[in-house]
Amino acid sequence: MSRLKLDYNEVDTGSDPKISIIWMHGLGDHGSSFVPLVQYFDLAGCPPIRFIFPHAPERAVSVNMGFEMRAWFDIYGGFDASDKEDAEGVEEAQRLITQLINQEKERGVPSEKIILAGFSQGCAMALHTALCSPEKMGGVIGLSGYIPLIKQFPEARNPANQDTPIFLGHGTHDEVVPFSRAESARDLLQKLNYNVEWHEYSITHTLSMEELNDISAWLRRLLA
Repeated sequence: MSRLKLDYNEVDTGSDPKISIIWMHGLGDHGSSFVPLVQYFDLAGCPPIRFIFPHAPERAVSVNMGFEMRAWFDIYGGFDASDKEDAEGVEEAQRLITQLINQEKERGVPSEKIILAGFSQGCAMALHTALCSPEKMGGVIGLSGYIPLIKQFPEARNPANQDTPIFLGHGTHDEVVPFSRAESARDLLQKLNYNVEWHEYSITHTLSMEELNDISAWLRRLLA
């Protein structure tokens, strides 16, 4: 088990929340960047929610010429199917995120009331951690990202989360994570009979108000 522990920002929408959303940022970013999003969600009718925005550890990133930056795992190159991926880094990040899941359980939030969310590289970790978890999770929000280690995923996934609701959103003009990579994730999840709600937006590698509204509607249906 990893000895590291993730620092994070926390925002509660009400007192004594029994729903937690753990939201992972993208490569080189910081959890604090996503804190302002909470004010834009329309969560009318939902119970109090605890949003947790962890900060990935700093590490050398190969695609950034080895300079250190916050990253959930190393990135060696592009997104071709033949590209090498950092399996060890993905597994380490999964352990760190699982520590936060366990923390929330200790605070009285059962795993089936914990939603994992993420943007870009954070999306990759949300999908991987939730769908490979032996514990039933409450849902997954994956934005502008992909499934890491996708060739191994059909064997690595856990049946505990076969029916876990998944929201996937991606920009058709994404210049960082190709739209085709998101389509591959969607197609595989649908082929494996996951409960996927797919949205595409005419945006680049970012979020839009339309997307935030769609996430709000999905959360209301899930939680209200």
